[in-house]
Amino acid sequence: MKLAFCLYKFFPFGGMQRDFLRIAAACRDRGHDIRIYVLSWEGEPPEGMTVNTVPCSATTNHGRAREYYRQVRKLVKKDGIEGVIGFNKMPGLDVYFAADSCFEARAREQRSRMYRRSNRYRHYAAFEKAVFSPESRTRILVLTETWIEIFHRYYGTQKERFHLLPPGISRTRMAPENAAEIRADFRREFDLLPHERVVLMVGSGFKTKGLDRALEAVASLPLGVRKQTHFFIVGQDNPAPFRRQIRKLHLDKQVTFLGGRHDVPRFLLGADLLIHPAYNEAAGMVLLEAIVAGLPVLVTDVCGYAHYVTDAGAGLLVESPFRQRDLNEKLAAMLHSDERETWKRNGIAFGRERDLYSLPECAADIIEKTLADSATART
Repeated sequence: MKLAFCLYKFFPFGGMQRDFLRIAAACRDRGHDIRIYVLSWEGEPPEGMTVNTVPCSATTNHGRAREYYRQVRKLVKKDGIEGVIGFNKMPGLDVYFAADSCFEARAREQRSRMYRRSNRYRHYAAFEKAVFSPESRTRILVLTETWIEIFHRYYGTQKERFHLLPPGISRTRMAPENAAEIRADFRREFDLLPHERVVLMVGSGFKTKGLDRALEAVASLPLGVRKQTHFFIVGQDNPAPFRRQIRKLHLDKQVTFLGGRHDVPRFLLGADLLIHPAYNEAAGMVLLEAIVAGLPVLVTDVCGYAHYVTDAGAGLLVESPFRQRDLNEKLAAMLHSDERETWKRNGIAFGRERDLYSLPECAADIIEKTLADSATART
């Protein structure tokens, strides 16, 4: 079949973007003709797929989203597309990959009544309703059961339209036989002494991932511990808004921004702890990547994949409602806990025993079945 994969923006270091590309590749490998439609694309185009950049002149995000949809609707018809798979909410999708939380829930629970009169609200609410209303036929791929309940509560979406996917991390994230050697090389590269600790944060979107919370936690460490702690931040985002906080907390010597990187597995093996105090997170692929690499994890419980940390016995959760003091205390405790080796062993064993890898294949199965069912219904 000729399939359209729709995404506003692609860049190499986003979790949703990686899922997008891996699901598209799984469909391509089954012989389908993959046409990608984006507003912007960063990096090399994927092999065996056609990338179409959609022109857009709107100045606001919701204006660009509306114009993108109008342009894609015309291109889909012109290109003879047989199935439309979307990673952003919009009308006309056959399959939607739910990487974003419920917009209506955020608007009702976190915004004022005045906000719900804005053009921005009206646009995103309408596009979300086009996917989740009971009148829609869009099939929905979700990463956690919690999201099924939230969307059902706000829209009455039929439960049978949701398809819960397993995680889809790469098996290359598992700790290899030479993990100790890679860790030693990593620590030599960054001139780390044996007694020094590395706290790692990975993720694009520093504000949502809770970088401000992480900085406060590192700053709260006892002076002697703080001087022996390095905070490495890997991700594609602008660090400028956080520089003032770093100076205020006197963390200039502890914090290093490393940008988006393709060698994240080295950091997972070389660091001593992953901190992920996100404000909200659909899933949190890096949590699983850290677990299977043997890196202990400290994470807020609002992340969709946070439960895997406790399932694996590979770290600690900061429970809701969030309290900064709780994060601070757990970070200090974990850095020198006697359980560090237990968390490491548990995570590595968990990665060998559980299916944390088949998301792309399962998604491709559902896409094929959805489009086959639609074709049958039309006949």
